[in-house]
Amino acid sequence: MRVMQLRRSLLVLTVFALVAAGCTQGDREPVERGGTGIETALPGSPTELPDADFESYATLLEDLRGTPVVVNIWASWCGPCRVEAPALAEMATAYGHRVQFLGIDVLDVRADARAFIERYAWPYPSLFDRTGAIRDQLGLIGQPVTIFYDAQGDLLDTHVGSITAEQLSAQVDALIA
Repeated sequence: MRVMQLRRSLLVLTVFALVAAGCTQGDREPVERGGTGIETALPGSPTELPDADFESYATLLEDLRGTPVVVNIWASWCGPCRVEAPALAEMATAYGHRVQFLGIDVLDVRADARAFIERYAWPYPSLFDRTGAIRDQLGLIGQPVTIFYDAQGDLLDTHVGSITAEQLSAQVDALIA
């Protein structure tokens, strides 16, 4: 219990420090999000899978401020990730542009990851974290992990392990309430 509280505190402090430092967008082309006029560095398609590190992840979260964000850390070879994949696809479709879903594929082979995304028809983009650095710098171990940020960019919850459609729906409803 105490370890989970410490991890959660470290995660909040890390994200806060990066946001406060004013990370830059880097060399990714900005993409307009959902016709809102807000530009982000979101990948243009679910299977694009651009390389990412912790700094680019933090920058993307900053770019997405104003929209609740659900981040799922996954890998194509991960059994529990395959279990939760249909629920993630269903919820991302159901919530549409009200919530931005984002995957972080860790320790994977890009071709296998693309096949996974296509198999489960994920409608949202993922970042490719070849070394697991994003997950590790968030103070997390293993996958899957689903992280919930409110529209202000504040961490609301972290779900470790496979998440069900019911759990996901309850968390997302709390984000948009």
